[in-house]
Amino acid sequence: MSVDKSTVMRISQLARIEVAEGDQDKLADELDNILTWVEQLNEVDTEGVAPMSSGLPGAVLPQREDLVSAGNRQPDILRNAPDSRSGFFVVPKVIE
Repeated sequence: MSVDKSTVMRISQLARIEVAEGDQDKLADELDNILTWVEQLNEVDTEGVAPMSSGLPGAVLPQREDLVSAGNRQPDILRNAPDSRSGFFVVPKVIE
């Protein structure tokens, strides 16, 4: 797949990223190189390779016990708030 200047403009429009006129050709070349590399990855034979969740063989993530704790910590949490009313944080109005 070849990436040209019009494709870069379309991608930048969809991503809502402004790309300067002088940078479009360079970006098209970079994107084209990335897509070429991805096409090379598709040529790798992965038949019979088991999915991995880690790059280290036999790595197991530590697990913690799922314990139910005492809830209702609202008063403790609201003590950190600069202002609270009726059990809620009070924040400045940002939309008029």
